[in-house]
Amino acid sequence: MNGEAYRVEPGTEVRLQSHDPSDLTLCESGKKPGRRLTTELNARLGELQEVLYAEGKHKVLVVLQAMDTGGKDGTIRHVFDGTNPQGVKVASFKKPTARELAHDYLWRVHRHTPGSGEIVIFNRSHYEDVLVVRVRHLVAPEVWGRRYDHINDFERRLTDEGTTILKFFLNISKEEQKARLQSRLDEPHKRWKFSRDDLAERELWEDYQVAYAAVLRRTSTAWAPWYIVPADRKWYRNLVVSQVLLDALEGLDMSYPQPEEGLADVVVE
Repeated sequence: MNGEAYRVEPGTEVRLQSHDPSDLTLCESGKKPGRRLTTELNARLGELQEVLYAEGKHKVLVVLQAMDTGGKDGTIRHVFDGTNPQGVKVASFKKPTARELAHDYLWRVHRHTPGSGEIVIFNRSHYEDVLVVRVRHLVAPEVWGRRYDHINDFERRLTDEGTTILKFFLNISKEEQKARLQSRLDEPHKRWKFSRDDLAERELWEDYQVAYAAVLRRTSTAWAPWYIVPADRKWYRNLVVSQVLLDALEGLDMSYPQPEEGLADVVVE
């Protein structure tokens, strides 16, 4: 099984209409086998994360972007369920504060990037500054237009200093978003998640699709690739993200640090 099928090659023209949010290529046998496989992958992911933390050499940054209800929270909850919280952190980026707006747009992001031995997950990210600001006309086109190059340079700097970057666009259909929003309204324990602003954002669906296509085309690089993850089925979304992450960690060729010499004869009294 190989999640590379969902990788966006650098410079590729992206049309999201050509990417099926219901695709099941990696597990056509269905939900139950897919969930079992994800459980196996996550157990191995937990093992590798422990080595990553102990070795303290590598850094991993996971970026999650999606339309509303795309499943960022669910992905974090299910994919990283078996990892050690001591070495895994989540950073969420909501509407910038006054202090954050007083700095350049990458300032609030850079301070959350991973240190050695850490995995950091961005729940939304610096890409909001070429997505929502574009769609909502919060800055002029010449401002957000030059940010693609800024972001590529920023991510190149991180990778040059030892960070592995994996970026996932959780691709849901407009029909699935409708169902998920309605579910939030219909189920009392989910209603707290719903905001009328969600409906205003939904009206801009096509504009966001254009903005995301530009992001995927202009910022999927050899050093920080994007993956377009089919996300209409939550179990399959989790499977794909787990597989890509696991493959990346396996490729780091990590090992536990060597223990002090002479410990074989030590007996704790």
